[in-house]
Amino acid sequence: MSGLDRDGDVFLLDLGAAENRLNPSSLAALNLALDEVVAAPAPKALVTTASGKFWCNGFDLAWMTANPGEIEPFIQSVRVLFARFVTLPLTTVAAVGGHAFGAGAVLALCHDQQVMRADRGYFCLPEVDIDIPFSGGITDLIRSRMPIRTAHEAMTTGRRYGGDDALTAGIIDGVADQEKVLPTAVAMASALAGKASPTLGTIKSRLYATAIAGLVAGEAVEISI
Repeated sequence: MSGLDRDGDVFLLDLGAAENRLNPSSLAALNLALDEVVAAPAPKALVTTASGKFWCNGFDLAWMTANPGEIEPFIQSVRVLFARFVTLPLTTVAAVGGHAFGAGAVLALCHDQQVMRADRGYFCLPEVDIDIPFSGGITDLIRSRMPIRTAHEAMTTGRRYGGDDALTAGIIDGVADQEKVLPTAVAMASALAGKASPTLGTIKSRLYATAIAGLVAGEAVEISI
């Protein structure tokens, strides 16, 4: 992860310029960044961005293969991070300027709003093709963040959605040209920076209560590496 910056009232969380896969190191960095954002005074909002071909390419499968005994607690820590993102007491926007695959696509959904690059980059939930069942909490989260028919298609076919397709399908909130993805996301976040408050966190916690309960429940991991 490249780190945390700020543009006025908007914190900029840069996932990096590589594949930005999720592993214990990247999770620790993300949680530290969120600690700083949560501790800052309002008004505030958060935009999560990345600068390479990928926004987030999901789990770090190389790390998981090398550490099979640590997979279950790691996956649970990812679910807890997702629950944290969903319930942050401030507006969050994912500036998806590259591919968001698997757990990376779910991370994008954990944000309040999403903007994708119009000309390239895919949103994809490929679990059906790589034999990784969705946990109950992740299923509830996906169902709660897009129309049910879209969720069915995305989860059962592994379809790759480009920006325009994702917008039409109700997965994301906007598309922009490459150079405008981040400014568009910052503008969206800035407009709602004044909403940051414990009340907003409570509203989101109750709105997504079923998904959050499933995410933090410690459901058994069904992954074979």
